[in-house]
Amino acid sequence: MFESGEKIVCINDTFEALHRKIYRELPKKGSVYTVRECSLGRLKTGAANPGVSYRILLEELFNDLDPYMDEGMAEELGFRSDRFAPVIGIEESEEAKNTEAIGVNYES
Repeated sequence: MFESGEKIVCINDTFEALHRKIYRELPKKGSVYTVRECSLGRLKTGAANPGVSYRILLEELFNDLDPYMDEGMAEELGFRSDRFAPVIGIEESEEAKNTEAIGVNYES
């Protein structure tokens, strides 16, 4: 998964009303962030089978403790890793599009 210090870009900033209420700061699609921490997280609070995902904390955004965790075990609210992509992947993709657009062929 992502590593601390890695640059990532938000690819999904669609949040439910509950998220907009309990988070102080949310990422914005297209914005680049720096990974502060990546750890196991959880998915679907309150569901019968909540599941597991990766939890990302960002250098640029800070939030309160997760109100759904037991007291003493709560961690800062983070974001699901699938909301982000590595900046390198985005840059390579954009470079490839630009190269095709101007007709440059590196295979010759």
